[in-house]
Amino acid sequence: MLPFQLTIFVIVIYMLESLTIIVQSSLIVAVLCKEWLQVKRLSPVDMILTSQGICRFILQWASILSNFSFYFNMNYAFWYISIIWEFSNVLIFWLTSLLAVFYCVKVSSFTNPIILWLRWRISRSVPWLLLGSLMISCVTIIPSAVTKFIQIQLATMEHLPRNSTVIVRLTMFQQYLVNAHRLVALGIPFLLFLASTTLLVASLIQHVQQMQHRNTGHGNSSMKAHSTALRSLAVLFIFFTSYFLTILVSLTHKLLKKGSWFWVWEAVIYAVVSIHSTSLMSSSPTLKKALKVKFWGLDAA
Repeated sequence: MLPFQLTIFVIVIYMLESLTIIVQSSLIVAVLCKEWLQVKRLSPVDMILTSQGICRFILQWASILSNFSFYFNMNYAFWYISIIWEFSNVLIFWLTSLLAVFYCVKVSSFTNPIILWLRWRISRSVPWLLLGSLMISCVTIIPSAVTKFIQIQLATMEHLPRNSTVIVRLTMFQQYLVNAHRLVALGIPFLLFLASTTLLVASLIQHVQQMQHRNTGHGNSSMKAHSTALRSLAVLFIFFTSYFLTILVSLTHKLLKKGSWFWVWEAVIYAVVSIHSTSLMSSSPTLKKALKVKFWGLDAA
């Protein structure tokens, strides 16, 4: 059990991280929506990032509300809000995996017929892939939503003893089946992200090695660009994997759901999320250009 003052300090850190993520998400959506209004179109990457920004904004507010509801034992509010959080979290995983697949298909140098066919089709398919991610997330959340509904109904039946067969079975259902379902729901898009990122890194490394044998100025500048892309991918890989592992631990470790350690773990999770959001912002040329213009304007002022 942490001292009260330290618990308050950790809660403040968590809130600062949450506000940072909310500002980042708002900035992504505002910049890309402005770009869409000006040119009447968005690139496929910007479509995915806009969807991620909206989803991350909802996810973070749901996190704040559900965490405080859980900490102060406001069970009804927690059950309802946690459904929104879980849906947004699953959707974030699918959107991140979609971004990784898009980059793998468009940037990699593989000449496999399937990759070539996907490269020709994927840009036009992004709106449908976004809709598919939304639909998959809706279907995925059904078991958890049903469980929350049953919990709410049981909470109104105060006459039932705590060791009744119904409550025992529901607890076992939640601990084993629902948690296993959550791991599968997050694990599938994460494995897709992992495979796409690994293939793209392998392709870029192979391309950089080929270019090292060329000693032209163009080759050097191109190799520098590919090296920068490799570093960006490494950052994205590290922090998205870290986020997945923190969610995995929070689902399986009961100690982290109790007392003041709950806030410590939440602060750890959303520190990773904040850095992950920052790395995603660097993947859009539109966002990088807008941020440079803004910072230059501030310097000039």
